[in-house]
Amino acid sequence: MRTTSYYPVLMTGDVDGTKDFYINHFRFKPLFESGWYVHLQSAEDRRVNLGIVQGDHETIPEEGRGRTSGLLINFEVRDPDAVYERIVAAGLPILRSLRDEPFGQRHFITRDPNGVLIDVIKPIPPSAAFLAQFAEGAAGA
Repeated sequence: MRTTSYYPVLMTGDVDGTKDFYINHFRFKPLFESGWYVHLQSAEDRRVNLGIVQGDHETIPEEGRGRTSGLLINFEVRDPDAVYERIVAAGLPILRSLRDEPFGQRHFITRDPNGVLIDVIKPIPPSAAFLAQFAEGAAGA
C-alpha cells in the first residue's frame, strides 16, 4: 500500500468546540467545514492535518459511533517550553508537566475537550541505556 496522506479523525459530540480548541491552542486552520465534519490543517505546516467528525453521523458505521477515547496525539515541535507557557497561560489542564525523559523527549501532556491526550514533544538525546534500544540510525532522527 502506498499511502499518500495520513491524519487522525477525532469523533466528538461537539465538532465546533473541538475545531475551536485546535484552532485557538494548536494553530490549525479550517480547510473544509460541513457542520458534521471539519478538516483542519496546521497554519505552520501543511503536512499536519486533523479531521473532526460528529461521532454519531451516518457515515460512521453504527458499531463504531461515539467519541474518540484512548488516543494520544503527539505534536513534535521546536520549542516545547514556549508551547507549555502558552498552554498554561490559557488555563488548559496539564496532565504531565514539562520534563526531560531518559528515552529522548522533552515534553508535556495536556488534553482536548473530548479527553484526547496531547503530547507536545521535542526529541532530545536519550540516555545511554535507552540509546541501545533504538534501531540503528533512529535515535535523534
